[in-house]
Amino acid sequence: MRQSNTYIIVFSAILTVILGGLLSLAAVGLGPTQKKAVELDTRRQILSAVIELKDGDDVLSIYNERIKSLVVNIDGDVVKKTESGGPIIAENVNIAKEFTKAPENRLYPVFTLKNANDTSIIDAYILPLYGSGLWDNIWGFIALEPDLTTIRGAKFDHAGETPGLGARITEIEVQGRFKGKKITDDLGELISVKMLKGENNDSGKLDDYHVDGMSGATITSNGVNNMLENYLKYYQSYLNKISDDGTVASLNK
Repeated sequence: MRQSNTYIIVFSAILTVILGGLLSLAAVGLGPTQKKAVELDTRRQILSAVIELKDGDDVLSIYNERIKSLVVNIDGDVVKKTESGGPIIAENVNIAKEFTKAPENRLYPVFTLKNANDTSIIDAYILPLYGSGLWDNIWGFIALEPDLTTIRGAKFDHAGETPGLGARITEIEVQGRFKGKKITDDLGELISVKMLKGENNDSGKLDDYHVDGMSGATITSNGVNNMLENYLKYYQSYLNKISDDGTVASLNK
């Protein structure tokens, strides 16, 4: 039997409301699970910048045992409270949201890796990064040795770089090219590290401040270069304060 237009419209509206409600309930129900998954992935990325994680490793246990965090501003001062007086937790700082602010208004999390045998010793400083790639945003973490000039490790990720080209920044081999490189010269001036254009460059070009690039991914490589240089500048005041003070007392409060 042919139904009237009114019946079809009403039926469609009711069906839309029912399905919308079911989707909303599903989103609410899955919200906490999704949040935990994101938190776990973030902690995994932080650890991956300094530790070679194995399948089956308890990421949360390792993180809680060996990572200590704090938040600083662009002047290198530790920030402990929000404007409303609430505590600021480094793990809860949304780097993507902070990226939309002017650099001088952003919060900058710092993560430190404690020595496995002596928790009073810091083995590495891990700094979040954020920037723009070819098609979308890129982000990651750079880990520095206690000398604050040698890169211990790097972890990069992306939202939509080209598979097989720019997306290669997620590959362990590409990230491994940054290990052992220097971010400052002999006088302590910030140099940063840059990916060269193209791949399989002459070894003579791969000095302390340059790594091999990625074939067909110049814009993504430039995005990584800009991201790394910019955020090292943003963290420079904090790193200088640690270096000048000669201690890391502020990290252990």
